[in-house]
Amino acid sequence: MPQLFVEGWAPEYGAAVDPDDELSPADVDTDVEDRPWEPVPGEDDGIPVVAFVDGVRRIDARLVLDHPDGPVPGMCGSYGVGAVLWRRHERRSEPTEPIIDRVALLAGGHLPSLPASAPAYRPVSVADDDPSSLIRIFHDEMRRAEARVTEELAASGYFVVADGPLYEYTDTPKMGYVKSHRRSYLEGEHGALISVLPAGHRTPVFAFGQVGFRRYSWYVRLADRGTGHSWAAIARCEASAQLGLDAVVTIADRSAALLPGVGSEAHIDPRAPQNLVPIAALERDLRHRLGDAGLVYRALRAAVMEAA
Repeated sequence: MPQLFVEGWAPEYGAAVDPDDELSPADVDTDVEDRPWEPVPGEDDGIPVVAFVDGVRRIDARLVLDHPDGPVPGMCGSYGVGAVLWRRHERRSEPTEPIIDRVALLAGGHLPSLPASAPAYRPVSVADDDPSSLIRIFHDEMRRAEARVTEELAASGYFVVADGPLYEYTDTPKMGYVKSHRRSYLEGEHGALISVLPAGHRTPVFAFGQVGFRRYSWYVRLADRGTGHSWAAIARCEASAQLGLDAVVTIADRSAALLPGVGSEAHIDPRAPQNLVPIAALERDLRHRLGDAGLVYRALRAAVMEAA
């Protein structure tokens, strides 16, 4: 009989399992790694430094342009992107210099112009009139910044764990870390393996995506599921096929060995254990750097009203 669970994550974070009917089935190849389809234990290869990259975003205010042809929606938003370098042998972590950016967007091809007394926002014009496009473009601005940080660190020789799916599919040493699941990429006996993965184990590597966007992927269990549902403590990892299968298998083994050790605890983080400790610390620092949301909103509103 199907069993009902109350998700441990706080509601404002969404859910660890997030169905999305609009996603089409992936063209998945489960035969890329030449091994039986069974749990694979993690293997620590002694990588000395791991760089965790993440970003946070915040909508500071909604805008409306009072245009003769009708109201035009807009918004002001702030985002921060940064990284934490985990130096494993020194048992310490250090943040890199973050990117903090503020963006003002208007729909319908209009370019926002805020008063000089307002907080500084970079103007961005959004071509269509769909208000949801404002959020999508704003999120994409942050994702591009995350990709720049990820590529710079990976090109410098660090192994990078980027929070979320990969944005660029290059041959640099990095992997995407996806902690919420819109759908299962595996079906039948292959999908059934996810529910029986022990902590610190992964599925065999599988592949999906077209040429130029092809990815290798695998699922990892970070902690024992306890009394949770079968997908509790599951994360999906991915790496670009440009790296080659042997390099990706090494990364997959590494991820199953290292990530459980930095998984969060439920009494500390409402998204435990998937929200890794270094990423949670980075998120807190970035949100602090964005400034007080109330102060930013009041400064924006006062400047716009004064200029009216």
